[in-house]
Amino acid sequence: MKRYFVGELLPDDEIEDFFMVKSAEVRIGANKKAFFDIMLSDSSGDVNGKKWDLSEADEEELSAVRVGDIVKVRGKVTVWNNAKQVKILRIRMALPGDEAYYDVGELIKAAPEKPQDMYDYIYKRAKEIADDDYRKIALWHLEKYKDKLMYYPAAQSNHHAQFAGLLYHIKRMLMSGDKLCDVYEAINRDMVACGVIMHDMQKINEIRANELGISDGYFEQGMLLGHIVQGVVSIDRYEKEQGMDAQKAMLLKHMILSHHYEPEFGSPKRPMFLEAELLHYLDIIDARIFDIEEALAGVPTGGFSDKVWTLENRRLYKW
Repeated sequence: MKRYFVGELLPDDEIEDFFMVKSAEVRIGANKKAFFDIMLSDSSGDVNGKKWDLSEADEEELSAVRVGDIVKVRGKVTVWNNAKQVKILRIRMALPGDEAYYDVGELIKAAPEKPQDMYDYIYKRAKEIADDDYRKIALWHLEKYKDKLMYYPAAQSNHHAQFAGLLYHIKRMLMSGDKLCDVYEAINRDMVACGVIMHDMQKINEIRANELGISDGYFEQGMLLGHIVQGVVSIDRYEKEQGMDAQKAMLLKHMILSHHYEPEFGSPKRPMFLEAELLHYLDIIDARIFDIEEALAGVPTGGFSDKVWTLENRRLYKW
């Protein structure tokens, strides 16, 4: 079993334990010397690690480390720019027999609910959509991508970048959306539910991820198009092949196109009707709450988190 979890590390801790690799790269520093930059991950969070002044043998060995590998690290916890960092003294790949000292489940960041339970909740909610067109397109996509939804993250490194994170993101947005539709009765509940289910579905074709929910980058089409454009293409293809009211399809496409709100974040159009506006804010609320929860996990009462770059580099307080 693991002894040291990322979320519990304190400055000056001397550690020796196993971690999952989230990113890894041999780089050249300002002093022209090679160093190893790695993001170490376990079920409690991520922490950056550095191994300095690499030898040629180190460079060759560490260049082979890949995302999703399990490594054993010995080092000391330091602080750099108000964030914890591990100064690595020794690092090696996990070997046969090392499984006695860790459980893979301890190394994976996962949504706090079972994937099947989350999928069942979302599927049941989709079946409750009264409008035939919105119900059918939501169910069709849920069925098509069911296998990958069971493990897919919602991002490579941002919010919900975890095993089954995409399902967790969709479920919480659906729950929030239904509550807000109770308050704002002018909003079309069916459009919101369908938009929530569809808005990030094409991340499955944007982000590369393995069955542990770990991403090592993007597919070619994901890099060139992105999940927003891919989402519109998917709706367009469904409309032509399965049949859907053209006006409803156009409204749904607009919701997908506009849910990032700003052109610099990938949306060529800002929301032009209530349901599209609500979809954007449901997305923002869930992403930010997730980031805040993650940042404060392991922070003692009365303490401050590391800087959170997705929240304008704020340090958060746990009261």
